Amino acid sequence: MSPAIRILIGLGLGLATGVTMASYGVPRDSALVATAEVVGGLWLDALRMTILPLVFSLVITGVASTAGKVSAGGVTRLSLGLFLLLLMAAAAMAATIVPLLLAIWPTPPDAAAALRHALGATQHIQDPPGVVAMLRGIIPTNIVSAAASGAMLPLVVFALVFGFALTRAEGECGQGLTRFFSWIKDTMLVIVGWVLKIAPVGVFALALVVGVATGFTALGAFAHYIVLVVTMCLLAIAAAYIVAVLIGRVPLSRFARAAAPAQAIALSTQSSLAALPAMIKGSEVQLGISPQVTGVTLPLAVSLFRIAGPAATVTIAIYAAYVLNIPLGPAQLAAGAVVAVLMVIAAGGGIPSQVTFFATMTPILATMGVPIEILALLIAVETIPDIFRTTANVSMDMAATTVVARFTKAGSNQEATSAVAVA
Repeated sequence: MSPAIRILIGLGLGLATGVTMASYGVPRDSALVATAEVVGGLWLDALRMTILPLVFSLVITGVASTAGKVSAGGVTRLSLGLFLLLLMAAAAMAATIVPLLLAIWPTPPDAAAALRHALGATQHIQDPPGVVAMLRGIIPTNIVSAAASGAMLPLVVFALVFGFALTRAEGECGQGLTRFFSWIKDTMLVIVGWVLKIAPVGVFALALVVGVATGFTALGAFAHYIVLVVTMCLLAIAAAYIVAVLIGRVPLSRFARAAAPAQAIALSTQSSLAALPAMIKGSEVQLGISPQVTGVTLPLAVSLFRIAGPAATVTIAIYAAYVLNIPLGPAQLAAGAVVAVLMVIAAGGGIPSQVTFFATMTPILATMGVPIEILALLIAVETIPDIFRTTANVSMDMAATTVVARFTKAGSNQEATSAVAVA
């Protein structure tokens, strides 16, 4: 049984147990509920303790890795530039469309209120700071103080600057520090893996508290969340066809036939890496793209480019703020979108989504001023959205390859081979 299914079962059992306890008149301040709050809180704190070193090391190693690829060749540089533009467009799309969707189709008020009550969230948070205040807070005057206070945006900015500085360091200094932070990243991922092994217990405890406080009313908020994230992923899939047809100049039916096998693998495995051979075959055989392009762009896309990353993470952050009744201004939306793009690039490929969920989401929520406690419950229902995220990623990977093929001359076989080795 996959970890995602075990976590989902923990959520279901926790809610059912909490509802049963409430039906028998067990009060919220009982010893059993208090114990569940302690267990769930300890599990959430165990995840929190890894966030700071993991995010810092992810950004630094991500910058170093990307900087190394930029110098690999013309196809590589064009691919990376296109990836960045598309990621920014996806983040902007989510920041613009999601508030409109929530205005047109809001979360059931009873479900949102129940979830706020269960999480202990206040009904109103102070108005968000303006653009000037946000800009003034980007550069940390004291990085230690920023880290201690959980100010993730200045921390991410400092990590970016530090990572770029490492790429310019001479001799073994830069390489040694890059390896050092890579070791920290790998160690933190091991710890996160340990914590997630007991995630069903932690989610069960937190869901029990929610069940006692709200009954099954909160399920409406979870269902609304799933539909909203899936909707944004479907829009990202549609955008892939638009990019391939309008920019890559590939006929719609032809691109659809080429992408279908890779999309089927993505749906069944939830792994872009598993779909890579099908993406390469579809691009070369069905679309006639040179191996010198597919051998560079597609491995890089699987490693660095996940279009559903900013589309989904920005959606999750806005939804969390909406449910918790936290207002978001333009500055918060813009800052969250930028951090979402950075975290997608920094996280890299090949890491299970459950492992990176907190590492990528926490900086975004912290930047936007949204508490992260709700993530401990949302991770339990990530299985369904994750299927559509992977499909969106695979679709846009192939669409981006058609654009690169159109605007570049085919690179040498040597460049393609080296790019595959790097990725």
